[in-house]
Amino acid sequence: MSHASATTSGTTYPTRFREAQARGERLGRPLRLLARVGEVDEGLMARIGAGFGARDEAGAALAHAMRLRAGEPGGVSMADFRAALEGGVPEDAPPALANFFAVVEATPEWVDWDLLARGAEVFNRFGQNAADVLLQLSLIGGYRFGGPTDLLVATGGLTGDTTRRRLAETQQWTASLSRPGALRLRGEAWRLTVHVRAMHALVNASFEPRWDVERWGLPINQSDQAATLGLFDAVVLLGVRALGVPVSAEDSRAVMHLWKYVGWLMGVDHDLLVDSERERHRINYHLLLAQADVSEAGARLSQSILAVQTGLHVDAPAAVRRLYGLWSRERLLSMLTVFLGPPSMRELGLPLRPPWAVGYVVVLNTLRYRVLGRLPGGRARLDRWGRRTSARVLGRYFGEERPDVGELRH
Repeated sequence: MSHASATTSGTTYPTRFREAQARGERLGRPLRLLARVGEVDEGLMARIGAGFGARDEAGAALAHAMRLRAGEPGGVSMADFRAALEGGVPEDAPPALANFFAVVEATPEWVDWDLLARGAEVFNRFGQNAADVLLQLSLIGGYRFGGPTDLLVATGGLTGDTTRRRLAETQQWTASLSRPGALRLRGEAWRLTVHVRAMHALVNASFEPRWDVERWGLPINQSDQAATLGLFDAVVLLGVRALGVPVSAEDSRAVMHLWKYVGWLMGVDHDLLVDSERERHRINYHLLLAQADVSEAGARLSQSILAVQTGLHVDAPAAVRRLYGLWSRERLLSMLTVFLGPPSMRELGLPLRPPWAVGYVVVLNTLRYRVLGRLPGGRARLDRWGRRTSARVLGRYFGEERPDVGELRH
């Protein structure tokens, strides 16, 4: 490769490591205050730098076995994997398949199922707010850094005609996490999460030989996975609060526990899993310092998502569909302007809009959570609203298509 790797204390890191640290400090100022970070933890920075070159080894072994030619010893077929995902691993299973499922089935002792169930309930009650924050602050906000965005463009996962489909699959997966018991062994969310882990391993195996590892690190690596997890747990809690949703300390702890287990299932190393928002904010701040600047891929991905908004499925006359598409696009831009700020909007090539959407959402949430939600039966109404919202969002993105997260290919 043409890029020279960065070296610190004898350890070689990809050249992206800390190359835009001043920008990361600016973007991460709120996190630094929330986590009460004094000095930069150089030990954590070294861990992040090394993590760019670390993979999910159980997943990597499975991916290698799945890429063997039919009939080769130790090979794993797609049918083998799907059968094990649904019904368990047979005694004569290939070693890589047996080991992978031994790992994901060995639920850690720290998992508190009652706390996890509460986290799922809280996440469901966030309703449209969670969907908004995941799309705007977690997904598009994450496009402000090179590396993972360039991989998404290379895989075609969130560009062009596949954008709506992939967004729908992500929505389906996150919605499944909020359903009662879905993360129990071989529950819907458990299967989908393990499925995604295997997909990530296959992407790594496919792209690593042609990926600029010296520049970016491994295509899917421990540090980028930890960053993604942080965008789904603590960042969502920050975002829904900004939209006027009250989140108690107990609810925060429950949501963080939910995502801690999800992160474990996804293969994130234990030392990058956390129990509290504050600790996640601390790690997220250091991850920001470790990032590269925005790349051209970020703008392509962001604009592709924006374009999708005008074609979401609505069971209505054509004129109404066009109006809904325009409203969805303008609403997204209005909320993004608030969440990301003008400098990031310009970096992603997105037009600025007045903050009208956040204004009306905060008013609705104040009424929904702080008034109606506190009346008798209020929590049950919020639960039903969350489920209806999830079904509506999935319907908008999937339309008449069959839901199927992350179709595995090799």
